Amino acid sequence: MAILNHVITQLQTIYPPERISLVRSILAQHARDQSAHEAHLPDAVVWPLTTEEVSATLRVANEARVPVTPWGAGTSIEGNPIPVRGGVVLDLSRMDRILAIHDRDFQVTVQPGTLYKDMNKILARHGLFFAPDPGANASIGGMLANNAAGIRTVKYGATRDNVLALEVVLADGRVIHTGSRSVKQSSGYDLTHLFVGSEGTLGVITEATLKLAPIPAHISAAVAAFPTVADAAETVFDIIGAGLEPSALELLDATAIRVLNTDPNIDFPEKPTLFMEFSASNEAALAESMALVRDICQEHDALSFDSGVGRQERARLWHARHHLFETHVRYFAGQDFLVGDASVPISNYPALIARTAELMRQMGMTGSLLGHAGDGNIHTIIFYPPDDAAARERAMAFNDAFVSLALTLEGTSTGEHGVGLGKQKFMAKEHGPALEVMRQLKRTLDPNGILNPGKVLADS
Repeated sequence: MAILNHVITQLQTIYPPERISLVRSILAQHARDQSAHEAHLPDAVVWPLTTEEVSATLRVANEARVPVTPWGAGTSIEGNPIPVRGGVVLDLSRMDRILAIHDRDFQVTVQPGTLYKDMNKILARHGLFFAPDPGANASIGGMLANNAAGIRTVKYGATRDNVLALEVVLADGRVIHTGSRSVKQSSGYDLTHLFVGSEGTLGVITEATLKLAPIPAHISAAVAAFPTVADAAETVFDIIGAGLEPSALELLDATAIRVLNTDPNIDFPEKPTLFMEFSASNEAALAESMALVRDICQEHDALSFDSGVGRQERARLWHARHHLFETHVRYFAGQDFLVGDASVPISNYPALIARTAELMRQMGMTGSLLGHAGDGNIHTIIFYPPDDAAARERAMAFNDAFVSLALTLEGTSTGEHGVGLGKQKFMAKEHGPALEVMRQLKRTLDPNGILNPGKVLADS
């Protein structure tokens, strides 16, 4: 406690009173994310405005071996920013400036607290957008830390595929720069992509240069319903195999559609459904793609196919899809929940979907199966009564079986939510001896173990 008090005293020399807090209500706001993982109060919260303040904070904490947990917007759902060891939460939300828009190079340089949707509104004035779309108005720093993905990953890639350069503060306060604004880079080790997805355990990102894409000239969406989720998943495989390059391709099971229909602007048959979006430089190419998609859907016994989705309806559709997690929580009000996240090669996607749906049925799970089908990603959301230990154990057993299934199908335990707290137990099975290399990297970059301790790598 004396060491912690000493650190807080030093932090009070770095931050003015309005940018450091020990107030319990403020600490509680930084004790949990949107996941069901247990909350943990930090001992202090600070709001840096500059890289220099981040550096000074880490120097002080590192010397005293006090944990520091970076915080973005708190929208993650795997416990990634929960300060499980207490210490200091480094809230980066006020480092929210767009530093430069390099429109001729299709790039933008931003601070980590910049919010995804807010940034894209500004970029739209230049005819550009940052393509990875996690749904929530996440911070760019959080997206980088978790390698966030989303509905447009199938065409544009995840966050990792769209970052060129970083400014990072290491655990001891040193500031380094990785990568460059050159799209083609072969100089030295790829440190940029080492930090992306590291969940704040290797360094704190304070600046990022991102790749942008032009806003498509012509866009069309389609909705198709199928008799079974297996039919829908087989359709996904054939659409991707046909080289049609959807900009979004989502799969929702019947339960997810029933939940979605609680939106007063949405009314779909309660059947497994694909939401699809395609873009092209001209209307003729787009029309040709949509005709091919219709044929593929009909070959898989589609019950309906609607490609006449206008701009307003398309906006409502994606808005509802983006908020489907929150809609589920409201629909199953009063229930606890467990969110699953796994990905497999697209050739194994139909098997993952069919076997996961059967697993849900066999184990009597209440919830939904939905995901970013175009890149082989699927989520499960399981609900169970609170304070029912047996029900929670069954939900955990289902999640373990679901993730193990993905691993046997040559996939990964997490496609986009990150390891956080819930996926650590699968790391050894997924990575084998490479896990020890990860531990060595962690010890090299953070020898005192102060950066977001308790995440990604389980305690030795």
